[in-house]
Amino acid sequence: MDVRFLANPYFVDELRSLDGRDPAVVDYVFKQETTGAFLSRFKELLAYLLPQYHQEGKSQLTVSVGCTGGKHRSVAVVEWLAKELDGPGYRLTVRHRDISLG
Repeated sequence: MDVRFLANPYFVDELRSLDGRDPAVVDYVFKQETTGAFLSRFKELLAYLLPQYHQEGKSQLTVSVGCTGGKHRSVAVVEWLAKELDGPGYRLTVRHRDISLG
């Protein structure tokens, strides 16, 4: 899922060096009306798909979220999704591939 349509914290000087796990970055990303509307729909899609994959005997599903640098928006979105979808019946693994890149 490409989340480059969300405003980019990279262009805010005080947020640039932080990542999407920092509360200031999370606040910046989530204060946008677009973010809430998107996350509601994305979560609904995943909540629908997960049982479908399970019913078909699939033991794994990879969900990737990306943005320009992989440090701010995608990280904040993935952290939120992981909290929202964590529960009985699913084991989630979160990996932020680009978070340590400059």
